[in-house]
Amino acid sequence: MTLKQLRAFVLAARTGSFTTAAAAMGIAQASVSELIRKLEDEHATRLFTRGARRLVLTAAGEALLGHAEQAVAAADEGAQALRSVRSLHGGVATFGLLRNAGYYLLSDLAQRFHDRYPDVRIRLIGLNSVEVAAAVAAGTVEAGLVVLPIDDEGLEVTPLLRDEVYFATADAARAREPLGIADLAASRLILYDAHYGWSDPTRRQFADRAQLAGLKLEPWIEVEHVESALSLAQRGVGDTVVARAVAQSAACPPNLHTVGFREPVHDTIALVRRQSTALSPATRELARLAERMILRGDGDR
Repeated sequence: MTLKQLRAFVLAARTGSFTTAAAAMGIAQASVSELIRKLEDEHATRLFTRGARRLVLTAAGEALLGHAEQAVAAADEGAQALRSVRSLHGGVATFGLLRNAGYYLLSDLAQRFHDRYPDVRIRLIGLNSVEVAAAVAAGTVEAGLVVLPIDDEGLEVTPLLRDEVYFATADAARAREPLGIADLAASRLILYDAHYGWSDPTRRQFADRAQLAGLKLEPWIEVEHVESALSLAQRGVGDTVVARAVAQSAACPPNLHTVGFREPVHDTIALVRRQSTALSPATRELARLAERMILRGDGDR
């Protein structure tokens, strides 16, 4: 069966008329009748009987209708997607990125998108997931990548990737066994994202665990950037926590030792957008590219 046959069948079923279906397709009534006849002949079964005023589906026609509608809808959506891509000759794509996007191979997101759609302007924002989520909720940015948990009221959240969080220290002896929350509380902690403090998603997870254990986490030093925290930790000033992507990157000093927690902690990276709001074609394509790069590890070139 062909897509054209299925389209003719669906239109005839919806309208109850070969003539009306033909008008909708812009072809002759005889052509629709022939498409249906060939479909019936291929499967040796009748799809319609003629009622007093309109075509009536047979049991076989009823069985086929749902599948035919799905096939036609999928083809139409595919065609619309291609038209949307072809129409990307202007406008602005607005997107939010988590601070450590570069460690998830998103540093060249803007260039890859520009290579595909050179006429579209790009606006990327984001110093922290808290900021990205707030901007998307406010409508100043259409979509973005965040680390969970965030305040998600009014947002559609699609988790994409989980990345384990490690304890990082220059003291090899402290990295021999997974740590508990009490071990973390007893450490001289160096934490980054000082501006956002305990609203930062990774910090929130540790704070919640400490509260359940009747403990309080108090950082010894707070800095803005993870690279600064790593630099201080590798000098033995204190200890820090980093996602696996950071720990396995060239930015992580070789003399730092990392170990997980007895109850593993994960940064969950998610795509967020406003609920019940359609993305512009440009931002939709930028979001798709970012999602592919996250899931594949390097994106498709």
